[in-house]
Amino acid sequence: MKNALSTLIVLLIPLLVLSQVPNSERQALKSLYKATNGDQWTNSWDLTSPVSTWYGVTIEDNHVVGLNLHMNNLEGKLPNELQNLTFLKKLNLGFNRLSGELPKNFGKLSNLEILELFMNRFEGQIPETLGSIQNLKVLKLYSNTFEGEIPESLMNLKGLKELSLGSNRLTGTIPKSIGTLSRLEKLILLDNNLEGDIPKEIGDLKDLKELVISSNRLTGTLPFEITRLRGLEIMMVSDNDLDKEYVTVTGKSTPPTMQVIPEDKGMLATDYFDD
Repeated sequence: MKNALSTLIVLLIPLLVLSQVPNSERQALKSLYKATNGDQWTNSWDLTSPVSTWYGVTIEDNHVVGLNLHMNNLEGKLPNELQNLTFLKKLNLGFNRLSGELPKNFGKLSNLEILELFMNRFEGQIPETLGSIQNLKVLKLYSNTFEGEIPESLMNLKGLKELSLGSNRLTGTIPKSIGTLSRLEKLILLDNNLEGDIPKEIGDLKDLKELVISSNRLTGTLPFEITRLRGLEIMMVSDNDLDKEYVTVTGKSTPPTMQVIPEDKGMLATDYFDD
């Protein structure tokens, strides 16, 4: 009996080791739990159980690579300890009640590919350090209260496919260097306080499918270069201070057909549909 028990323990030890994550990563998750009212989460964690059993946590090769707590009643500020999740690839904390400024050390999450923090109460400026996350493909920060200009550093994210910064309080202009984001498929900047001309460099975004920059203070004319975007499916530019007001028709017409609204029709909202 004693030998059988010893054998069982020997067999279980490797399994226990394999199920563990580094203490620094576990502590980072616990810090998030405590800083965001974890006891009141819709799906809470049992901090005494293995990390692999915690809701929304994905583990590969003993490291935390995914964290999805979307719409889970998180409330509070993000702790600096999140920087210790250095293997993290996907982070979705959207649709919660998170507040305060984004930690500048987010830039240390070098493996991050998807960052979704939309529909929260974040404020302050978007950290320049996000531009150092070279693996980033999706950045969704819409529906917060971010202010200041669009960080120039974001134009360094050459693999970025989606940049969604709509419904914030951003000011300044759309960077001309936006044209360097050659893989961008979605550019969503609506409902901010952006001004100046629409940069013609947007015409260099050959993979762009959605261009949504309505409800800003943009001026000038719609750049002719946009006609190069043969894959464009949705384009919304209304409710700006452009020389002309446009209604967008999208769908089978590629690029979308831009129609000038007659002056006697007044200001119309942008419409788009699939027929």
